[in-house]
Amino acid sequence: MASSHLLCNHSLFFSSAFKNCGFSNTPPSKLQFQRTPFVKASKKQLEIVYDPDERLNKLADEVDKEAPFSRLTLFSPCKINVFLRITNKREDGYHDLASLFHTISLGDVIKFSLSPSKTKDRLSTNVSGVPLDDKNLIIKALNLYRKKTGSSNFFWVHLDKKVPTGAGLGGGSSNAATALWAANQFNGSVATEKELQQWSSEIGSDIPFFFSHGAAYCTGRGEFVQDISHPLPSDIPMVLIKPKEACSTAEVYKRLRLDQTSNVDPLTLLEKISRNGISQDVCINDLESPAFEVLPSLKRLKQRVTAAGRGQYDAVFMSGSGSTIVGVGSPDPPQFVYDDDDYREVFLSGKLQVV
Repeated sequence: MASSHLLCNHSLFFSSAFKNCGFSNTPPSKLQFQRTPFVKASKKQLEIVYDPDERLNKLADEVDKEAPFSRLTLFSPCKINVFLRITNKREDGYHDLASLFHTISLGDVIKFSLSPSKTKDRLSTNVSGVPLDDKNLIIKALNLYRKKTGSSNFFWVHLDKKVPTGAGLGGGSSNAATALWAANQFNGSVATEKELQQWSSEIGSDIPFFFSHGAAYCTGRGEFVQDISHPLPSDIPMVLIKPKEACSTAEVYKRLRLDQTSNVDPLTLLEKISRNGISQDVCINDLESPAFEVLPSLKRLKQRVTAAGRGQYDAVFMSGSGSTIVGVGSPDPPQFVYDDDDYREVFLSGKLQVV
């Protein structure tokens, strides 16, 4: 989510989404923080009640005075893989891929505030189950930024999570890119976006993509990012359906057999999409078969979406390593996800677009 092409004339992908989805650099209202102790009066005495947050509030005041701005609220979009070819297994244990990544209008909102602390970031979120320590890519990204630049800034961060986890949508990777970009803004943009992009690959293969313009042909482990002109019209609608169960990426790759993957040249797929737009035959994902072994119900879901949406969707495919099924070409989910009790707990998001 880190590209200044969208935000305040910077050239980072997520900036364009940011411009429409909530960038703020206004200092917090002084009315939000009570800087004085609470006073309680009685007939015989005036009691001063100690406010344990008062010292912290005074430190926050000093931070506000020194900083060019004290808050950033940023949109962190997720992505889909329009096609995903796995081309080779490397000696280091990773796989080479060739994929068309594209951001879409579903995303998280992350609020960053400078912290008076000089030793620790503080992360909160609106959903349970999300790690709040250095297992979270946001904290990893902030640690990485300080390591690379020597910055002494620490942050209060609140993650308003909309993108499901274990979905193949790159929500955590986008959050990390957003955190790197935000930290750099607070630090006077001492690093270039190219540097941020290169650094980001140290903590996640998908993160460099989120420093693109929003559509990119990604190779290597995903860290080699080639911006391309948006191959899909911005008004093309889509639907995401994710079952409650997640797919373990490690388990999916463990079951991958290269001799059973597609043999179509990914550059041919890219050229065909660029020329003719999206269609079922170009939306190849080599991770579908192993993901369907890990989660057989996911195969059934794709089959049902394809059958129910015959003529409704231009293409139905799995994103990333799962477990989200994407239907492109209609904003409306198939009726069975509302009627069938088996799908009562699915994550469902319609009326989405590419961004």
